[in-house]
Amino acid sequence: MTVPKTMRAVVIHQAGGPETLRIETRRVPKPGEGQVLIRVKAFGLNRSELFTRRGLSPIVDFPRVLGIEAVGTVAEVPCGAFTQGDIVATAMGGMGRQFDGGYADYVCVPTGQVQRLRTVLPWDLLGAMPEMLQTAWGSLFTSLQLRQGDRLLIRGGTSSIGLAATMIAKAHRAVVIATTRNPDRERLLRERGVDQVLIDTGEIASQVREVCPNGVDKVLELVGATTLRDSLRCVRPRGILCMTGIVGDQWSLDGFNPLDDIPTAVSLTSYSGGVENFMRTPLQALVDEVEDGELRLPIGRVFKLDEIVEAHRVMEANAAGGKVVVLT
Repeated sequence: MTVPKTMRAVVIHQAGGPETLRIETRRVPKPGEGQVLIRVKAFGLNRSELFTRRGLSPIVDFPRVLGIEAVGTVAEVPCGAFTQGDIVATAMGGMGRQFDGGYADYVCVPTGQVQRLRTVLPWDLLGAMPEMLQTAWGSLFTSLQLRQGDRLLIRGGTSSIGLAATMIAKAHRAVVIATTRNPDRERLLRERGVDQVLIDTGEIASQVREVCPNGVDKVLELVGATTLRDSLRCVRPRGILCMTGIVGDQWSLDGFNPLDDIPTAVSLTSYSGGVENFMRTPLQALVDEVEDGELRLPIGRVFKLDEIVEAHRVMEANAAGGKVVVLT
């Protein structure tokens, strides 16, 4: 495999709307010791990249190539940890923040944040997997300690992570209740296996108590701070709420009083999914489940690299109905 000298990359020079994303020609990075150069074939879009684009990630300096995940093939690896041509996935570890990320033809990352995969799946499916599946799986099993028979409430059920979490939870025989603000999305949730759909008006605790009078066992909070107080009221004593998402576009909660806002004997935790969490995710096993038809990935829209502006607009409007994927 001959690596070219230059590549296309999506570069942001200043905070703003989707139109601030520009495709530029850049030199292909050279991997050093302990690094691997990946020929990017696809990457998924994530709301954290939306926040970075808006200038809301204080640790990010511009110009920057965004992208906290990517899948592709190994182009160069000085240390021999991989073989040229290996199919690999990478996520987190400062990608798109501390160093240039996956919105490009090539990305250079530490070998310690790369998983090798054996698969014949197409790139659009693989591109949807790394961050979405590690977040869904990690939230369910690392933070929520999901068990067979648990009654799980997913707040923000039509998000890509919500849809992925639904299918993984159903495969582990949990009872899934999911919310949507749009009644037209109920069919989508039912098709993915949701047992009970609740229309989210901003207050759902009373609806949950009608279905589960004592509260649910576990809550996966994907809307974020805007609904956290209400979601806590949905949990039974000794149950767990995991805050993972920020679909509601609010990072923090003003005037949060733990003694008043966290019900007695309810546990509040979170999942942020760093490199160690990504590397612990059984990505190969999940890939195998997709190949075997046991797990259906919630792909929303697929774009080409030169359509990155429109891809961001679709993500920002929550209009995809699943994961937004970009093919290079």
